[in-house]
Amino acid sequence: MTSDRRSVCDALVAALLLTLLLEAPAFAATLRGTIADPDGRPVPSATVMVVGPAGTAASAVSDRAGAFRLDRLPAGRFELIVVKPGFRADPITVDLGQEDDRQLAIQLRISPLTESVVVTAAHVDLPLSRASDTITVVSRDDLERRQIDTLAGALRLIPGLSVIQTGGPNGIVSLFPRGGESDYTLVLVDGVKVNAVGGGFDFSELPVHDIERIEFVRGPESAVFGSDAVGGVVHVVTRLGGPRSTEGLMETGGLGGTRAAVGATGSLGRWSLAASAERSGSDGFTGSAPASGERVTNDDASHMSGGGRVAWRADNGVEARASLRATGSDRGFAGPYGSNPIGAFPGVDRVSRGESTSVQAGAQLSLPFSGFGRGGRQLVQFGHFRGDNDFTSPYGLSQSSSTRWSLRAQTDLAVTASFGFSTGLEVQRERATSTFITAAEAGPVPVTRLVAGWFAEGRYQPSARLSMSGGLRLDRIRRDRLAESPDPFSPRPAFGAGVVTSANPRVSLAYVVRPAGPGGQPGRPILGSTRVRVAAGTGIRPPDALEIAFTDNPDLKPERSRSAEIGLEQWLVGDAARLEVTAFRNSYDDLIVAVGRAMADASRYRTDNIANAVASGVEVGVASRTAFGLEVRAAYTFLATSVRAVDGGSGQAPPPFSVGDWLIRRPRHQATLDIVLARPRYTLSAQAGARGRVLDIEPNWGAFGGLFGNPGYAVVNAGVAVRLVHGVELLARGNNLFDRTYEEAFGFPAPGRVGTIGVRVALGR
Repeated sequence: MTSDRRSVCDALVAALLLTLLLEAPAFAATLRGTIADPDGRPVPSATVMVVGPAGTAASAVSDRAGAFRLDRLPAGRFELIVVKPGFRADPITVDLGQEDDRQLAIQLRISPLTESVVVTAAHVDLPLSRASDTITVVSRDDLERRQIDTLAGALRLIPGLSVIQTGGPNGIVSLFPRGGESDYTLVLVDGVKVNAVGGGFDFSELPVHDIERIEFVRGPESAVFGSDAVGGVVHVVTRLGGPRSTEGLMETGGLGGTRAAVGATGSLGRWSLAASAERSGSDGFTGSAPASGERVTNDDASHMSGGGRVAWRADNGVEARASLRATGSDRGFAGPYGSNPIGAFPGVDRVSRGESTSVQAGAQLSLPFSGFGRGGRQLVQFGHFRGDNDFTSPYGLSQSSSTRWSLRAQTDLAVTASFGFSTGLEVQRERATSTFITAAEAGPVPVTRLVAGWFAEGRYQPSARLSMSGGLRLDRIRRDRLAESPDPFSPRPAFGAGVVTSANPRVSLAYVVRPAGPGGQPGRPILGSTRVRVAAGTGIRPPDALEIAFTDNPDLKPERSRSAEIGLEQWLVGDAARLEVTAFRNSYDDLIVAVGRAMADASRYRTDNIANAVASGVEVGVASRTAFGLEVRAAYTFLATSVRAVDGGSGQAPPPFSVGDWLIRRPRHQATLDIVLARPRYTLSAQAGARGRVLDIEPNWGAFGGLFGNPGYAVVNAGVAVRLVHGVELLARGNNLFDRTYEEAFGFPAPGRVGTIGVRVALGR
């Protein structure tokens, strides 16, 4: 073991031993009460959570009478949060002594924004209404009522995101957050990082059936999560515990599409369990290729996934969790058979296929303690991810793999009733291999690195109107030695071990300018509460394996971002409607690009940190919900992106760009409209999305073939769910109802009108 790894491991062990020496907290307080709707009727299956400066202390679910009970709570100041889709209640602040037995009566209000406890925006759980970052939460209820069957479909409803799918239902899905690159989004599943080494991720690989909620935080979060969180974080939280239930779903539809899923979850005493499995498939497009007129084949695909979660909680607050998930896919790649601007389409590719598998595992131990301030908790988290890809093309078989092991020790302290502090260490060991990464005599060689990060964050909430946070993460990224490659087309000298140290801060503030009032009543103001928030931070993305392998620069640096935003949240007519406006600006530096003869005066390397870009824009979202069950959401994003001159004073941009060009696949204008009508016997839903013109690359030769404009489009989807009997629903939906012809990615036609029917069964809800 090297001295670097030994020192990191020693620090992690010391943090755990320190916790064991501290005194366990006294648990003796009780919170109980009832939850009612606006008409005074009991609300069952509402989640009640008690959140303090050191995170969530306990949770419970209301019974059929709307009653809940939380026993053996520690003493201190907490906020009680109620989570129930379609309803909202302001957080309730409670001060608990060791022998308190407090009873509450909580009445919910109809609201377009459901309160939630988010786990992604900070080092501890936070109520959504208190978070000062730009966060969107898509709940399980949101997915089911809209019949959203892919993660891409859920992300399309979020302002500030450009979601690009290369073709039909089997295409690769990329995400461009606020003008950032497609590898700028950190993806977590139950807290485990699942990006490939270097940040890449295909969003078509994640199923949605067992999702409890999706949290998306926009803006750099490297101060919390380190590398790859340059443009934002997508955190998929799956179901675990709660009332015992079993669900199944079967669907079939156009393009030979099929989908089947089953899942079960529930709690039994101190144990919480969940398991799920899903399989989907499609024949893809089988018509005539617009580029050549020939029949398209080899566009089929199948996806499978399965996993399980388990948690155990002791009476003294000690909690242990573990999760395991595996996915697999097999799909053909027929090629870009759509737009063919320079006549370079060689014909439908009937050979290329990709087989992908991934395995992720995670474990967490939470140990509460007292004896310092108002107490806290020690977290120890473990994560493992491995993704493999075999790709067969007319040139033969190529293989690639990404492996990551991570260990994290984090101490959360409730220093005072209004101030919380977190600090800790995280170490990640990453390894990437590819058929294309070779050495002189050894053949394929791995690219490996060790990332060790120290982090700290303070959170201050002196009143219900003001909340502030500030954090810093210091990462030491050490790349192991890499042997030379004599490849005549891209020779690489031997690299010794390289080290990069990076500090990434983030600060945020939120202030309620106008508190909530009895808006909407006769003679009362229409305006509800007004909240302003600001945030600024930086992010990093270390180079991926191929960027390292195809350079002769041993000091290739991480790509970096600087970001600032300001947002306004305005409630209207009480809680009936909500307006959110956010303005942002991102600067991207040290971007890694491939350089050639045209750039010889700027750099002699195959890849190098010479490119720069900026992105700024405004996100606007409006949401409303009525007592009749009608919910309307609308969103619009204006995004201005610009390629800047490369470093070195040449005044030019990386070919084929010119200074001032838009970044590719980033629309200047984008809008969505989402309507849901939920009644006791049926649910109707419709979503409309529109995107303006984008700049894109020639689909066959890439950037070497030039840049082209990809026209904008508008598309409408709709669905209906009819409740036959309790727990059984008949489903029907149509995508691209008006059969529009368009290409999200230039050269890859999107599907025309596609219908789907199915049945969903839920027992025990």
